[in-house]
Amino acid sequence: MIDKTVASAADAVFGIEDGSTVMIGGFGRAGQPVELIDALIAQGAGDLTIVSNNAGNGDTGLAALLARGRVRRMICSFPRQHDSWVFDGLYRAGKIELELVPQGNLAERIRAAGAGIGGFFTPTGVGTDLAQGKEERVIDGRRYILEHPIAADVALISAYRGDRWGNLVYRETARNFGPVMASAATVTVAQVDHVVELGAIEPESVVTPGIFVDGVVAVPPRRWVDHGRFVGGVDIDGEPLEVTR
Repeated sequence: MIDKTVASAADAVFGIEDGSTVMIGGFGRAGQPVELIDALIAQGAGDLTIVSNNAGNGDTGLAALLARGRVRRMICSFPRQHDSWVFDGLYRAGKIELELVPQGNLAERIRAAGAGIGGFFTPTGVGTDLAQGKEERVIDGRRYILEHPIAADVALISAYRGDRWGNLVYRETARNFGPVMASAATVTVAQVDHVVELGAIEPESVVTPGIFVDGVVAVPPRRWVDHGRFVGGVDIDGEPLEVTR
């Protein structure tokens, strides 16, 4: 019987090794697998390469992982924003490497890894510092640069519902990078708000098929409070969420 449910977030990240490349879903806080990140912090793996859209928010989640010195290199699109002070401080101090990738290129490079595509040409970045050292071609009169796929040892993502086979559906914007990251990693673990019975997710509604998922762990939804300011409040069914942090 196929059952990919995992008892705890700690169990889900137990096998992540030092030096691993780890994809972390999320667009800012939307869809960030915070409990899996917290479990990774407790687990202790270091010298990590992290692939994510952002480089952490505030002092929690990915930012907390960075603050503990566990990350050697970031591959991301938006490393700086008003609350990315942890990454900013580390980068200015020369304590972390950065590969900056335009957001569309990042998504496509991850998708290419999942689809088995060896590379693709894109006009994004042509004529900028981001094109240095990359092959350039002129196609139909337009300049393009060659981008290579990004794969990972592990993907940590967040979804709304999952079943024991690993089929996933997401909540609105929280979907973001989850589907492409799930297909581009050797091992994918998803934290979900609800584990449902087989058949509760209509087949045509499945966004990430279970074939791409190795572990599913149920984590209660949280309400975010940022410096005392309420920034979230109900789940997808309209039920109020309790403050957990």
